[in-house]
Amino acid sequence: MGTVLSRDKGERAVELARDSMRSYVVDGKRERPGCMKDVFYERTGVAARLNSTRGRRRVRGSGVSYRRGKHLSEAIVDAVIEASDSCEGTSEVSRCELDSVTITLCVLSSVEEVGEDAVERCEIGKHGAIVESGRDTGWMLPTVPVERGWTATELLDRTCRKSGIDRGCWRDDGSDTKVYLFEGQVFREKSPGGEVTEVELIASV
Repeated sequence: MGTVLSRDKGERAVELARDSMRSYVVDGKRERPGCMKDVFYERTGVAARLNSTRGRRRVRGSGVSYRRGKHLSEAIVDAVIEASDSCEGTSEVSRCELDSVTITLCVLSSVEEVGEDAVERCEIGKHGAIVESGRDTGWMLPTVPVERGWTATELLDRTCRKSGIDRGCWRDDGSDTKVYLFEGQVFREKSPGGEVTEVELIASV
């Protein structure tokens, strides 16, 4: 099944993500996790999303680290730095925003490349998606299609669009586009720096 975090470890993961965001935004430095225990040394991936609590509560940034050569602690730092930098047409997170941004982390338990059978393999409420095309990468958390009522086709098409490539690219077996489905645990702050909860993934019906 891959990496599985207890509630305490999930809280620690989000705490590391917040420390990493602050270190990068305030000092321009990469957070050094120091002595982390057990599960944080497992080699796995992480997806991170930052949401503003101001105004329209838009996504302020997102980042993903899904190559299994990195320890969990390293992957958290990498994903959060990417999310804190300019992303999806927005400016980088500023120092004055740190107390108005919530963090959502997905600790990946599996990542599998799929082909033309992507729709048949994709289970809403279980899978998130990653699409690669050249240097462009787009991804969606497994919570997003449930929250928005998307089908598997919509999830894949919108992930393509997020990566800046044509919808339906995942259907073209002759293209250089790669599509991955991933599973994982999702942990989310209720408020900036506040209580962390694990998000239950429920398949849409």
